[in-house]
Amino acid sequence: MSFLPGPYAAFLAFTGELKYIFVKKIEGVAMDNFTYHNPVKIVFGKGSISELKSLIKRDHKVMITYGGGSIKKNGVYDQVMETLKGRELVEFGGIEPNPEFETLMKGVEAAKKEKIDFLLAVGGGSVLDGAKFMAAAIFYKRKDPWEIVSRGFPLTAAVPVGAVMTLPATGSEMNGYAVISRRARGEKRAFGSPLSYPRFSILDPETTFSLPDRQVSNGIVDTFVHTTEQYLTVREGSPLQDRQAEAILKTLIEEAPKVRKSPHDYSVRANLMWCATQALNGLIGCGVPQDWATHMIGHELTAMHGLDHGQALAIVLPALLKYEKANKLEKLVQFGERIWNISEGSSEEKADKAIDKTVAFFHSLGVKTTLKDYNIGPDGFEKTGSTFDERNMALGEKGNIKSKEVVDILKLCLG
Repeated sequence: MSFLPGPYAAFLAFTGELKYIFVKKIEGVAMDNFTYHNPVKIVFGKGSISELKSLIKRDHKVMITYGGGSIKKNGVYDQVMETLKGRELVEFGGIEPNPEFETLMKGVEAAKKEKIDFLLAVGGGSVLDGAKFMAAAIFYKRKDPWEIVSRGFPLTAAVPVGAVMTLPATGSEMNGYAVISRRARGEKRAFGSPLSYPRFSILDPETTFSLPDRQVSNGIVDTFVHTTEQYLTVREGSPLQDRQAEAILKTLIEEAPKVRKSPHDYSVRANLMWCATQALNGLIGCGVPQDWATHMIGHELTAMHGLDHGQALAIVLPALLKYEKANKLEKLVQFGERIWNISEGSSEEKADKAIDKTVAFFHSLGVKTTLKDYNIGPDGFEKTGSTFDERNMALGEKGNIKSKEVVDILKLCLG
């Protein structure tokens, strides 16, 4: 049984970071062996969309993918089209915030029909995740492309993908995996491949000025939890990675209230955007144990109840930390001392205060932290727990979270 959930394990394995599960510790507390490689070209800053013309080959036929049309209201669409004027372009819109398999397959058919050479995702992480899946499914030879997600079959080919990001959250712009939903089956699953890295990602903080508060808050929560999944595990000989993770967390905490007061502050938007990228480009996870249980349980809540991804994470993380307090105690104390400046009390008291401070931070963003806040009761908890057994998954950095533990954590999520 895998210690990490299959989809995330697939991504971590191909970056070399999963070795700690299979490689015996050399001696004592030390970093595990790892191989780090990230081929994504990041083009960051004001006016960077104009760089598109040099990033995509002129003879490529490009499919531009996007979501509900916000890029046409905020001017990003016009910038992209102006920059690519004279190119052979096809559009595919309507990709959902949790990209749906059925929608994406329509895009796959259109891309095949139009003989697309390049996919350009313009929008948030969901649009890019959808483009990554489409890029893989276009060349998938087996009958059911859902196997890419559900069974983690390795890819042999994919259409190249690029991104113009307008929502800092998922970190998808600098990694090789994606999360896809299938409403008919009530599933939300992930896959990863070296072929799914974007060729480039354009990050212009000005494109985020018009985001609704809810999306900004969800994005901050997502970035925060991406970081804690790689940081709040066990004490290891990795002080650099710890401090890199802590820098992201501290920056999020400092910048979050500023963006709510001054949504057009370029510096604040730039800091948040770069935090989101740094949280999930693999760097802070090099050679350290990782958790990801919060994300995997959160995906199930989103699939079952339609919660925003950020909302689901804000519900699960505090409950999981309470449940796993004994296993994570040393790191929770470090988290409390370094992030929340907690200096008094026993180790257990510091851990409790750190969790409470995290909850208060989510509340300051306007994000609720219990299932009761969303009028969700315990129905379906047992089914959710059994789902992980059916997928042969044991969650957490120690592989100690199975169906019973998932149910217990969900009960704590009630509030």
